[in-house]
Amino acid sequence: MRLWEKKQGDALRCRICPHNCLLGDGERGICGARENRQGKIDLITSGFISGYALDPIEKKPLYHFHPGSMILSVGSYGCNLSCDFCQNFHISQNVTLGQSRHIEPAVLVRQAALTRGNAGIAYTYNEPVIWYEFVTETARLAAAEGLTNVMVTNGYVNPGPLEDYIRVIDAFNIDLKAFSNEFYRNYTGATLKPVLDSIKAIALSGRHLEITTLIIPGLNDSPEEMKQEAEWIAENAGTGVPLHLSRYFPMYRRSTSATPAETILALREIAEEYLDYVYTGNMGSDDGGSNTICPSCGTVAIRRSGYNIKITGLTDDGKCMNCGRQIIETELNQADPV
Repeated sequence: MRLWEKKQGDALRCRICPHNCLLGDGERGICGARENRQGKIDLITSGFISGYALDPIEKKPLYHFHPGSMILSVGSYGCNLSCDFCQNFHISQNVTLGQSRHIEPAVLVRQAALTRGNAGIAYTYNEPVIWYEFVTETARLAAAEGLTNVMVTNGYVNPGPLEDYIRVIDAFNIDLKAFSNEFYRNYTGATLKPVLDSIKAIALSGRHLEITTLIIPGLNDSPEEMKQEAEWIAENAGTGVPLHLSRYFPMYRRSTSATPAETILALREIAEEYLDYVYTGNMGSDDGGSNTICPSCGTVAIRRSGYNIKITGLTDDGKCMNCGRQIIETELNQADPV
């Protein structure tokens, strides 16, 4: 698809995300990764790798997509949001390629295919939406090799590019920063509606979807906001979409104290009134909030400790052993016992 359009003079309008940056010759977009170079917008970070690791798929986090699998995770530089609490600010807010490792899509796919125990490729760490050309080419090659493709994203993307991503990405985790447009404007430099539109489109497509919200004290931790968020997800994406509530710790430009564990637990209770699967993360202790529990009968289907899992209550085809409810749609991979 056309990723930009020509405007007056040398200016080009980028169409990857809702910022729709207008760039003169030599100018970069808000993301820092896309630049007007003599009449076309180039992805200057194509193939440049900031992070490369074989991760548990639960780390993305994805709890209902090939649980127990490992996945080759790669990221680059730049982001189309400017969150003052960013956990990966050193690569998202700083596009300095320098001596960064460079790898072509075909080489990355070959390495992924040869990595023992690897389920596929996850595009993560920074914001993969802005890495469009590299992600889509790599994902197509990976699919041809029988590998799965995962995107961990803020969901701030225009409908056209999102349609292309949906064609090649098997599973998404959307980072829903808050359920408040004021929050998005003040703390991310973006707006809420495009993210909600992305969630609806992915849910409608049938691709696997999970959602993560980082809970920050005093900013997005009110019971009313959590009620609104969970209710919206249930109505627009489905009650079976897993929601991950992640505990905040001070990072980047924000020195707010860490989120009290009691706040996370209280918000989980609210979200569970609307959603079948609500998980807690970054808690620092095993409170059971990462276990998958059958919403029909209460059987512990998957028990997690950190990134280790033990499948305790599922049949081989992902149904609850006790009541037969379908819980996991994808292949199960038994990990080492907890």
